[in-house]
Amino acid sequence: MKQELKKKIRKLAFSKRHAAFTSDIGNSAALLSSVLAGYRGVPISGYLPIKTEINPLSSMEEASAHSLVGVPVIQKNTSPLKFSKWEPGCALEKGPFNVQVPVNSYYFEPEVLIIPMVGFDRNGGRLGYGGGFYDRTLEYLRSKQATMAIGFAYSQQEFDTLPLEPTDQRMDLIVTEKEIIEIKITK
Repeated sequence: MKQELKKKIRKLAFSKRHAAFTSDIGNSAALLSSVLAGYRGVPISGYLPIKTEINPLSSMEEASAHSLVGVPVIQKNTSPLKFSKWEPGCALEKGPFNVQVPVNSYYFEPEVLIIPMVGFDRNGGRLGYGGGFYDRTLEYLRSKQATMAIGFAYSQQEFDTLPLEPTDQRMDLIVTEKEIIEIKITK
């Protein structure tokens, strides 16, 4: 039941994201940069945007002057993501799902993750592509150390509420092109 609802919401969210992407004027990562400035020296993971995902690269480039920055690499469909060191202009190759990944194989565990979202709500709920990669990864990293999950999306991708599963990991902070949303988890 929840999976069918998620599928319907995901379809609507992709449509909303596409509309936001086509009107993006290129400064969508400014607030993300201000957030990351507070994490200098902390290992960070971003992502190389695909299709209509909001683009974090300018923020990642700024962060790379002060922190180790990486991007996710899929190892297996059922495993947590690994994170390979990324630098502006580094050599890339096609990885799983035709996603670009660094050629180097220097892996590390980030303490701050910038996570793309298909949809989100103000309770830290995140709708992704449905593979569970970030949920498995956050569960794994959070079991080892304090890990900050920053969801990054266009403001138009917001929903009042999302149907979450017990395995869905919540975001600690959500950043859009318009605002920084601090998550207050209520139990």
